[in-house]
Amino acid sequence: MFLVRPAGAPARETGPDVDISKAVWLDLINPTPDEIARAEKALGTHVPRRDELEEIESSSRHHEEDGVLYLSTPLVRREEDTAFSLPIGFVLTDHRLVTVRYADYYGFDIVGRRQAERDPAKGDPSANELLVEIIEEVINRLADILEGLGRALDAISRRVFRADHPRDPARAGEMLRETLRRLGHAGDLASMTRDSLLGLDRILIYIGDRTEKDPQALKTRIKVAGRDIASLNDFDAQTVNKVQFLLDATLGFISIEQNDGMKVLTVVSAIGILPTLIAGIYGMNFHDMPELSWKYGYPYGLTLMALSVILPLFWFWRRGWFGAR
Repeated sequence: MFLVRPAGAPARETGPDVDISKAVWLDLINPTPDEIARAEKALGTHVPRRDELEEIESSSRHHEEDGVLYLSTPLVRREEDTAFSLPIGFVLTDHRLVTVRYADYYGFDIVGRRQAERDPAKGDPSANELLVEIIEEVINRLADILEGLGRALDAISRRVFRADHPRDPARAGEMLRETLRRLGHAGDLASMTRDSLLGLDRILIYIGDRTEKDPQALKTRIKVAGRDIASLNDFDAQTVNKVQFLLDATLGFISIEQNDGMKVLTVVSAIGILPTLIAGIYGMNFHDMPELSWKYGYPYGLTLMALSVILPLFWFWRRGWFGAR
């Protein structure tokens, strides 16, 4: 989709009847090769393809050609219980901003609505102002994601460390497996958010060196956005540490559950060995066994087997392996 976003008017898809010569913001959303070619023809400059936006080298993400600034960064998007990261690109000239993205992002939509509500008599903001405004809204959205992630981790923490863990081993195991899945999702989301913040920070640094002619208010907004990113990076680092802590704690509880299972197997094995040994000894039926013709031999054997079960159970109970002392 190739949209034109003029001031004071709703966004319109480009066509033969749409004049883009005076538009400051052109928005390419999941563009086709034909739409990219039309954008290049209208702009007279190169528009990066998706494979170019996915490059990870700094020289590929931030560079200047013939006075045109090319910027790109991965940007995380969260949808219900899933999250993914897709590249976005900015082509910045002295008088025009071109955005290239492969998903709808809330921050872009907010700035688009503001653009449609502007007073046409005041004209479009500058390309730099639009870019900074988009970055500010994206930062706000990333802050919302991190806030939601923090609340989710608090809920996981209460669930992991609550006193009333399920007594049923099957339920406890399922709860711990679900916790691991949620922690894995949280770790992925925190990692993608950090990549997005890092990319935006580099973009701000890069455009901050080109704002000599911009108003002081815009320079101040860039500095404030940079400080916001720094604070979100700190919060993200704290979130990653909390994910790791909860992951270690969950794995510790899983080890405890496994140890409890091994204790049960140990108790069952221990109480079964001695009765089997006694039954095996008195089941050999040798001719010279003293107890073979003894009147009380059978109850004696049963008593020995009963004691061989009761005494180990008592010892395990004293050790606290099961039950309450």
